[in-house]
Amino acid sequence: MPKRQRITFANQAGEQLSASLELPDTQARAFALFAHCFTCGKDNAAASRISRTLAAKGIAVLRFDFTGLGSSEGDFANSNFHSNVQDLLAAAEFLRAEFAAPQLLIGHSLGGTAVLAAAPQIAEATAIVTIGSPANPEHLIKQFAGQLDKIERDGVATVALAGREFQIQKQFVEDLRQQPLTQQMGRLKKALLVMHAPFDNIVDIGQAGEIFVAAKHPKSFISLDGADHLVSKLEDAQYVADTISSWVGRHIVAKEPEVPNAKTEVPGGQVFVGEGNQRFLREVATDDHAWLSDEPKPMGGDNLGPDPYEHLLASLGTCTSMTIRMYANRKKWPLEDVRVQLEHSREHAKDCEDCDDKPTKVDVLSRSITLVGPLDEKQRARLMQIADRCPVHRTLEGELRIDTHQA
Repeated sequence: MPKRQRITFANQAGEQLSASLELPDTQARAFALFAHCFTCGKDNAAASRISRTLAAKGIAVLRFDFTGLGSSEGDFANSNFHSNVQDLLAAAEFLRAEFAAPQLLIGHSLGGTAVLAAAPQIAEATAIVTIGSPANPEHLIKQFAGQLDKIERDGVATVALAGREFQIQKQFVEDLRQQPLTQQMGRLKKALLVMHAPFDNIVDIGQAGEIFVAAKHPKSFISLDGADHLVSKLEDAQYVADTISSWVGRHIVAKEPEVPNAKTEVPGGQVFVGEGNQRFLREVATDDHAWLSDEPKPMGGDNLGPDPYEHLLASLGTCTSMTIRMYANRKKWPLEDVRVQLEHSREHAKDCEDCDDKPTKVDVLSRSITLVGPLDEKQRARLMQIADRCPVHRTLEGELRIDTHQA
């Protein structure tokens, strides 16, 4: 199941915006930024369902409350379409700094219009999805029709939208009028998916047509037959999420761990360890090989590779097996297979001998060796002796010093 992180980040005014980040169980193949509708918040049903479904399919999704909405700081009455776009850019910068820049931008209703306006400034974004979105923000002014004269006359009025009341200032309306977008859509150079319900009674489907006609290919249109503007029905939200997940696959570059080029960047005899993410995923490389290390999920990791102690056990186990095999082959003994099972634990010092000057607990590596084949007892006893002569065993039991310096 996807996991959700509650986070905050600052907008350009320094106000903290409340956000939710839906993360896949495994490493995210891409990150998406979701902008909710004008009257909604980040936790509305459609946004939540779509985000969870995309996360289940490997795409991490960040959604947030715009300034003055939901749990975000700031005064909504002082916000406008331009500030919403700036909030989106701040969210993209947060993802870029902390995880990875968003390759997918999704906007619902006016959030989709804001995404179209912000997209040219998010270079890493390669795909855009609009859901029930107007072609130009000015379309929203129609929703203020009953109070528009009062807004123009008094500078502010209370407007009821989708059952909620909002304080709309004159500057908000003026800002909407100054944001023509259709001219910019032909220059987006990003894949576009337009989704709209034919009988949307808030944003007419003609608005979707304007977006689609103005945009250049690659572009696609999906009709949300039977859905309402808020995509409030579970089956409709699920359909939207499934469609986006299928469509976006060909328009994003799946994120792979950035392991250095072992042959050119890591000298022979050395091991490189780099950060795969800002949790516990680590990239490990030698001159010829590359792999991952991580922590288990209960420890806060993503469980995408063995943990550090499992690497230690693997080092001892592989060296033990190789040493036994080398000796048996040289002696031409009938060893058919050698299996080594290891475990790490910590035991109280009183359980060991000569522990007066040692810590109260000691680390114990337990090693169980199975020798398969028609070996006699003397051969088996000798191979068990040879197991203790493996180089890693000697290193671990010998006098070991670790020299550390800053590169």
